[in-house]
Amino acid sequence: MANTLWIISTVAAVFLIILILMHSPKGDGIGGIGGASHIFASQKSAEKGLNKITGVICAIFIVCSFLIGFNIIK
Repeated sequence: MANTLWIISTVAAVFLIILILMHSPKGDGIGGIGGASHIFASQKSAEKGLNKITGVICAIFIVCSFLIGFNIIK
């Protein structure tokens, strides 16, 4: 069972890296100089779905890490 948790944790970690890199940047960047950054601040439905998927994968990773770290499942 512990090996299965390690595999799930590793796969979740890889998916988290990929999903986080797919997110759009939230910084103002050069648009913040002229105050025009609020024009591009709207969140599209694809971004909302990406946020939900990232949250679920993050929860899976945290639970697996907790179970492995405290040796709850051996």
